[in-house]
Amino acid sequence: MAKDDIKNYNGDVTTYVGAPEGNYPPQFEGTHHDGDVEKADAIGARDGRILVDGAIDENDGAVHRVLKARHMAMIAIGGAIGTGLFVGSGESLATAGPVGVWLGYILMSTIVYSMAVALGEMAALFPVAGAFTHYGARFVDPALGFAQGINYWYSYAITLPTELSAAAIVITYWDEGFKHVPAAGYVTIMLVPVWLINLWGARAYGEAEFWFSTIKVITIIGLIILGIVLMCGGGPTHDPIGFRYWRNPGPFNNIAIETVTQPNNPGFIPGNWGKFLAFWNVFVQAAFSFIGTEIIATTLGEAQNPRRTVPRAIKTVFFRLALFYVGGIFVISVLVPYTDPRLLSGDGNAKASPFVIAIVNAKIKVLPSIVNAVLLISAWSAGNSDLYAASRTLYALSLQGQFPKVFRKCTKRGLPIWCVALTGAFGGLGYMGTGGTSVVTAFNWLYNLSATTGVITWWAILVSYLRFYYGLRKQGYSREAFPYRAPLQPWLSWYGVVFFALILIFNGFTVFLKGNWSVSNFFAAYVTLMIFAVCYFGWKVVKRTKIVPLEDIDFTTGRREIDEMEERDAEQFAQQEKWWQKLGAYVF
Repeated sequence: MAKDDIKNYNGDVTTYVGAPEGNYPPQFEGTHHDGDVEKADAIGARDGRILVDGAIDENDGAVHRVLKARHMAMIAIGGAIGTGLFVGSGESLATAGPVGVWLGYILMSTIVYSMAVALGEMAALFPVAGAFTHYGARFVDPALGFAQGINYWYSYAITLPTELSAAAIVITYWDEGFKHVPAAGYVTIMLVPVWLINLWGARAYGEAEFWFSTIKVITIIGLIILGIVLMCGGGPTHDPIGFRYWRNPGPFNNIAIETVTQPNNPGFIPGNWGKFLAFWNVFVQAAFSFIGTEIIATTLGEAQNPRRTVPRAIKTVFFRLALFYVGGIFVISVLVPYTDPRLLSGDGNAKASPFVIAIVNAKIKVLPSIVNAVLLISAWSAGNSDLYAASRTLYALSLQGQFPKVFRKCTKRGLPIWCVALTGAFGGLGYMGTGGTSVVTAFNWLYNLSATTGVITWWAILVSYLRFYYGLRKQGYSREAFPYRAPLQPWLSWYGVVFFALILIFNGFTVFLKGNWSVSNFFAAYVTLMIFAVCYFGWKVVKRTKIVPLEDIDFTTGRREIDEMEERDAEQFAQQEKWWQKLGAYVF
C-alpha cells in the first residue's frame, strides 16, 4: 500500500468520501499526505457525514446543524445530572460514610475530566456524526468503532424504558400504590412526549433539554445553598449541624457484605481494609453517576459552529459538574448521618433522597414535593436524551458502513427516521417494569448489563485519543493551531485509561469476597465486557480489519469543508452575537 493511500473502516484501500484535494489547512501543510486524493462532495463533512463505502447519496438526506451554543452547553451539563445525584448519592453515603463518599466523587471527577478534555479536542477538530465511534474506527481500528457503537446504542436503547419505569416510581410519592392511575398509564404519559420530541427533530430535542437542564441546575444550586444555610443553623429548627455527623457516627464506614448464606444479615469487614473497600465501592458507583457526560459528542453532526461551541462547552462543563457533584455530595455528607435507614429504603422517589431527608429533618414543608417534581423531570429528560443518543449512534454506524444503509435515510427536517423508529420501539419495554416480580427482575438485569457500557466508552475514547495524539507526533503535525487542545497530554489520558480499566476489572469485586460468590452477580458485573470483546473480535475476524498504523492515520478527511463552514459561520456569528448573548453563553 502506498503511503498516500488511506484505509477505510472496512479495511480496504481507498479514500474517504469527503476528503479535499491537495489544499490542506495550514497546520497540516508539509506532511506526507500530498498525493492524489479523491475529490468528493464538500457537503459531506459540513452536515456531519463522512462515508466509507461509496459516494454520498443526496436522496438519503442528512441531519441539519440546528443545535445552538446554549443547547450544547446545557446538554453537556444536564446529561450527567439526574437521579444518580438526587437519590443514588444516598446509597453511596450509607456505604462509605461522609468523607469516604466525598473523596470518591472528587477522585472520579478528575478521571471523568481526563476523558472530557480528550474528547473535546477530537470533537472540535472533527465535529462529525458519531464522534467517538468515528474516532475509534478512524484512529484505532474499525472493529473498535463497531464495538463501541453497538454497545453504546444498546446501552441507551435499554436505558430508555428503564427511565420511563423510574419516572412512574417517582410519581408514587404523590400516588402511593398507583391508586389513581395504573403504573402502565404513567409510563404511557412519559413515553409519548419523548417520542414526539425526538420525532420532531434535533431542534426540539435541544430546546427541551435546555429547559430540562436549566431546571436541574437551578435546583441543585438551590439545594447546595439551602444545605449551607441548614449547616449553619439557619433552618426552622435553628440547629447548627456543622460537622456533627463527620464526628459521630464518623467520617468513614466499613463495607457491609450480604453473603449468599445470610442475604438479609449483612456483616461488616472490620478495620482499614473494610473502610478502603467501602471507599472503592463508592468510587465505582460514582463512575455510573457521571455517565452521560460524553453525550454531547452525539450532537456534533447537528451542532452549529462546532469549532466554537464544543471548546466552550468542554472548558466549563467539568467545573460545573465538579461544583454540582462535589458540592452536592459535601452538603449531604454534612446534613445526613450515614446510618439513617431512609438512605437505603429503596423507594426510588424523593423519600430516599438525602436532600429531602435533610429538608424533612429541618421541618421544611412543601420543598420535598418540589424536589420530587425535579426527580420526575430528570427521569423524563434522561429518557429524552437516551432516545436521541442511541438513534444518532445508530445513524453514525450506518454512515461508517457498519449497519444497513437504510438507516442513513433522513427526512427533509434532518431526522434519521428509521434510527429513531427502531430505538424508540425499545420504549415499549418500559411496561415490563410494571409487570410481575419475575418480569421486573429480568428487566432490571438487562439494564444492569448495560450500565458498564458508559465506562467502556470512556476508556475507548481515551484509547482513541492516545492513538490520535501519537499519530500526530509520528506524522509531524502540530496541535498549536487546533480549535481546542486538551491540557497535560498525554499523561492525563494515561491517567484516565488506567483508572477506567481498574474500574472495569474491579466493578464486581464483592462477588470474590469470602462467602459472597454469585454467578448472576458475576455475570451482571462482567458480561458487558464479554459482549464488547465479542463485537470487537467478531468484526475483526469477519472484516479482517487491522489496527491502523500511526503513520497511516488520516488527519485530513473532511477538515477542509469544516474549516470553510466554520469561517463562514464565525463571521455571521460575530455579526449577530450581542453582549447579552455572550454573557448568556458563558453562564449556560
